[in-house]
Amino acid sequence: MNLLDLLYIPLGLVTAPFWLRKRREGWDQRFGHVAAMLDEQSFDAEKPRIMLHAVSVGEVNALRDIVPKLAVHANVVVSTTTDTGLARARSLFGSIKCVCVVRYPLDCSWMVRRFLDTVRPEIVALVELEVWPNFIKQCVKRRIPIGIINGRLSARSFKGYRKIRFLLRPTFSRLAFACVQDDDYAQRINAMGVPIECIEITGSMKWDSIDANPRTEISERARTIASEMGIDLTLPIVVAGSTGPSEERLIHESVPGDIQLIVAPRKVERFEEAAASIPGGIRRSSGEQRSGAKRFLLDTIGELSSVYELADIVIMGRSFNDQYGSDPIEPAALGKPVLIGPRHSDFDAAVSLLTAAGGLRVVARDELPTAIGELLGEEAKRASMGEAAQACVRAQQGASDRHVGVLLGQLRVSESGH
Repeated sequence: MNLLDLLYIPLGLVTAPFWLRKRREGWDQRFGHVAAMLDEQSFDAEKPRIMLHAVSVGEVNALRDIVPKLAVHANVVVSTTTDTGLARARSLFGSIKCVCVVRYPLDCSWMVRRFLDTVRPEIVALVELEVWPNFIKQCVKRRIPIGIINGRLSARSFKGYRKIRFLLRPTFSRLAFACVQDDDYAQRINAMGVPIECIEITGSMKWDSIDANPRTEISERARTIASEMGIDLTLPIVVAGSTGPSEERLIHESVPGDIQLIVAPRKVERFEEAAASIPGGIRRSSGEQRSGAKRFLLDTIGELSSVYELADIVIMGRSFNDQYGSDPIEPAALGKPVLIGPRHSDFDAAVSLLTAAGGLRVVARDELPTAIGELLGEEAKRASMGEAAQACVRAQQGASDRHVGVLLGQLRVSESGH
């Protein structure tokens, strides 16, 4: 036990009611007991072992392209924190040889040690910015190179981090490498303590996370979801993805009543609240169908990607309130015209690129009904926005290959050092 553990324990007790309300699963695994999750039989004994940590669904999705490529050269352990992230990782990577999905431990030193004793990685990569002091310290103590991939540190987060930089600098300074998305992130991460010589600008892997080539038909899975929910594919469909508090009602009221709207809340615990905000909505989980229904609630996990395929227009949630936006790359890669609210600071880079390309529009709350109406009435405009969005995504792709190169290079350095 160390000083940090002594701080975590009272903090955990104080915040226990909050975590218990979230009904999280796998507490034994969160304490580092992941042996039952680690299928050693799926690994190749001749290959080294790389661990990739992705907190939740968004970070897991960013790994879609890199995991199969790394699995050619190494055994890959994908760890994730949330229940939704774990489910998504299993659906994406569960059938890939030399890949195993486990749950990431809490950052108490003895839990981290137990976890690392079981997983035994030779290199660890943290997706975006998941820097837990005990975990990083234990990796360094074991001479396991650990760093960041797909790194990002928003201006908002940096403002908060900067206030406690004196506490965080030792943790950041222990990182062996940092692959970041752009120069702004590089400067912020360097300011937090990562040596500049350890930082490389590699772009965002999220641009690679989906095929951005034009397609003429939607997938069988998307058709099945539409059929089971009673969605009419011959009529216009608006999809609101990753919505947050107050947004379901805003979007419900902004989309004409005779237009089909599918709402997908970002968080599981908000499904009931969201359902109440779209009167008469058909819930995916209910199995119900109703002839002529125009409002639908996607209250399941892992299906939003397929539902985006059904859209004529996509509205990105968590951008009309105070939650700093959602990632527009996935619907853009599918060639969908995207609308997003003004509060999108966590995704400024992607929004700026897509806006400049003509594939996305930023609209205020009171402008949303007009923007939706204009796009619904102009098929040619929807098509041109979708084509521009897809072209923008294709132009940004390639980061996953650059990350593979960095990680394999770090692995070679690690092996030579041992």
